[in-house]
Amino acid sequence: MRKPSRLALAASAVCAALLPPAGSLAAPAGSAPASKRAPNTRALLRSRELWATIDVCDTPKQPNTIGVRGSMPGDGRARDQMSMSFHLQYLNAVNQWVELEAGDSSGYISVGGGAATRQGGWSFTLKPREGKPAFMLRGVVDFKWSQGKTVIQTASRPTTANHAATAGAEPKGFSAAACSVG
Repeated sequence: MRKPSRLALAASAVCAALLPPAGSLAAPAGSAPASKRAPNTRALLRSRELWATIDVCDTPKQPNTIGVRGSMPGDGRARDQMSMSFHLQYLNAVNQWVELEAGDSSGYISVGGGAATRQGGWSFTLKPREGKPAFMLRGVVDFKWSQGKTVIQTASRPTTANHAATAGAEPKGFSAAACSVG
């Protein structure tokens, strides 16, 4: 399999829709208010609410499109900001995941304050080369928690399967680790 010649990724449909908070991190009785406590950054990285998945894969309604969705836990501080950046990788001839060319990313998109778990997504429309084989692709989501201009934690997750609550999935409830397009 050869490296795709700039698959001409066009971030066609920004699906940065936020879901209602899936529950906030409540402060234990007698503790300082959430806005005064320092966030537990290790807990963010271990959370089951930190994931990435493919929720659209070249469907009849969205041909040549891959939708990548991410979920990130809140740090319990409503004033903190959470952001996600979405990009794709392809599987090369020696079965290694390789980044697509620079610029084929959504850039960081704000998904809301840190009071609760948030989800966001981005769709990539590919322009396959006629007569060439399909490429196996996966998504990667970079996560960022910030207090003002200070980044307090970052994480990155490749797409994995079997995640619930994937708003915008096609078909409904679809969640995959990789997707073949072309």
